[in-house]
Amino acid sequence: MEHRKPYFFVGIGGSGMMPLAMILAGQGASVAGSDRSLDSGRLPAKFDFLKASGIGLFPQDGSGISSSEQVVVASAAIEETVPDARRAAELGNPRMTRAELNAALFNGSPASIGVAGTSGKSTVTGMIGWILHALGRDPTVMNGAVMKNFVTPDAPFASALVGSGGAYVSEVDESDGSIALYRPHVAVLNNVSLDHLPMEKLIELFGAFIARSGKAVVNLDNGEGALLAATMPRDRLVTFAIGSAADLTAINLREQRYGIAFELAREGEPSIPVTLQVPGKHNVSNALAAIGAALAAGIALEDAAQAIQGFQGLKRRFELVGEANEIAVIDDFGHNPDKIAATLDTLHAFEGRLLLLFQPHGYGPLRVMRRELVAMFAEKLGAEDVLVLPDPVYQGGTTNREVTSADIIADVAATGRNAVHIPDRAAAAAHLVAIARPGDRIVVMGARDDTLSQLAAEMLGRLAH
Repeated sequence: MEHRKPYFFVGIGGSGMMPLAMILAGQGASVAGSDRSLDSGRLPAKFDFLKASGIGLFPQDGSGISSSEQVVVASAAIEETVPDARRAAELGNPRMTRAELNAALFNGSPASIGVAGTSGKSTVTGMIGWILHALGRDPTVMNGAVMKNFVTPDAPFASALVGSGGAYVSEVDESDGSIALYRPHVAVLNNVSLDHLPMEKLIELFGAFIARSGKAVVNLDNGEGALLAATMPRDRLVTFAIGSAADLTAINLREQRYGIAFELAREGEPSIPVTLQVPGKHNVSNALAAIGAALAAGIALEDAAQAIQGFQGLKRRFELVGEANEIAVIDDFGHNPDKIAATLDTLHAFEGRLLLLFQPHGYGPLRVMRRELVAMFAEKLGAEDVLVLPDPVYQGGTTNREVTSADIIADVAATGRNAVHIPDRAAAAAHLVAIARPGDRIVVMGARDDTLSQLAAEMLGRLAH
């Protein structure tokens, strides 16, 4: 894709915006942007990195949009009352959503690999990116999370990789329906479960996504995924599962505290031993998805299985921040029932009480997922575990506060679990630090708020004193 016009990103620090801006800058485009967090002095290291990457930064007051030639890129969350949006309207700037721009780059690549599903997208995207990179394919990778394998002192926020090998690997988002924009050569479908949209709509979007692909890689352990796989021609399908019949099957799983081992089986061939540096059964499923995508992209199974063992994981995906006084602090992106359940299952494979601080990522998701969240916590929390919810993250704009953190906590507490609503996040963190004892694991969970990582680090610091 040629970049004849300059780009201006409104909300350039966002997890979906920043890697896209970095890819454009890496391809030689002129890129600038603004962000509320920049204006308020939050996360200065992130914006220092963007500046060092040659990206211009401006206050979110309209001053950065100085020419009608600039292509203004904004997420759906940016309201028209934001000064940058008003300025773009005055000048008549061409507008694109983040998804429209990413889809244009993706669809223009000769070897596009799209990763879909309601859980595990970022991890599978990172795994595929690492396999291709390790095997010399020089991919471009668009991720919503920082990939530890690509972090360097000069690139601490490596949520994107810019390559010249033709492959474009990207997670694709179903929450706003933009998955419909993508035409993948290889489509990966991890799972279909309730998150932002009703199940009927999710099945429709995911089904159309894999139908448009050259080859689809689908998880048979997921009921809806298995049904969608059955709609695909067999020669355009790669299936995977744990312990049951599929093209790629994981057997003999052996849990480790911060990793997991298994054997990769394919019919008629000797099994291949694989040891991952990321823990949990869900990451075995993620690894099968990534290996399946590599296979669909023409990579030998043995090579993909060998390469994935070097994958170091993502920031904020079951990330061990540290340990102090025999208390571990873990930073995790879990924010929907499936993601949180997978983290709790992984942690409960080993002894120790769990102290959870879950910051909901908005009032809307609480309304959509209320019943499923409550049922999951009731089932997955141990008798000694403690769950604390502060109020949802709120970064401006209008919102329906019909369901609150207090409502979720009341429902969970009614099931007999230890659940507390502490509206202020700092106070919620202080409560967990105060009650922590040796052997506990503190887990900070939530999405769409990078300051949660800072909070986890601060909690670890307090435990050390």
